[in-house]
Amino acid sequence: MFAFRKLSLAVAALAVTAMVPVIAKGAEPAPKPASPSTYLANVTAEMKKAWPNNRIINIVVHGHSVPAGFFATPKVDTFNAYPHLLHVGLKERFPNAVINVIVTAKGGEQSEQGAARFERDVLTHNPDVILIDYGLNDRALTLDRAERAWSSMIEKAKAKNIKVILLTPTGDLAVDINNDGDDLNQRANQIRRLAAKYQVGLVDSYAAFKAYVNQGQGHKLADLMSQRNHPNRQGHEIVTAKLLEWFPQ
Repeated sequence: MFAFRKLSLAVAALAVTAMVPVIAKGAEPAPKPASPSTYLANVTAEMKKAWPNNRIINIVVHGHSVPAGFFATPKVDTFNAYPHLLHVGLKERFPNAVINVIVTAKGGEQSEQGAARFERDVLTHNPDVILIDYGLNDRALTLDRAERAWSSMIEKAKAKNIKVILLTPTGDLAVDINNDGDDLNQRANQIRRLAAKYQVGLVDSYAAFKAYVNQGQGHKLADLMSQRNHPNRQGHEIVTAKLLEWFPQ
């Protein structure tokens, strides 16, 4: 059993959840992200099948250096990054499944660049699920430009009936994680809004990192980081635990 399972119990109990807007009487309900308990039901049903009735399941992880596996640059620690940890966790849950976790992430890239190669590098894999993680690097873009890029990728995936899970950023040691006015918090808020708008999945890594820090008792953001803007194994385990919530047994 992997250590991230134990860690996930503590983090899950403290994770910050988005507040539900108050809906005026008679108004249409506000959109909200998909539910982890049902969103990927068709995918997990396929994962439960055994040969000769099963098929290949492709999960593509698209983003920047964090899902690409960069730890202390230039080291790329693939097998301690969340795409690989997710693969391991899924194989433990679904031992009869044929699962490919395909990483199309590139270090240093922001969402406009990711959107420009989305069809060529992501959709060509015929994915069942796409994870998108660009929040850290999108600080190089205006919020409007980032929103257009994310929306483009989400809409292209939804047009092909592909499930999408958006990830808010992991931490950055140069940022006060509790400063709601900071740009990184604004990026996380934007990703939450996009998940609600398009009713796709949301893994709120930023809220989970914040919850870890706010446990007190000496918990620091540095515990989760290999360098200023890249998580270490413990940080990747937190993201993995939140991702696995979307694949219930």
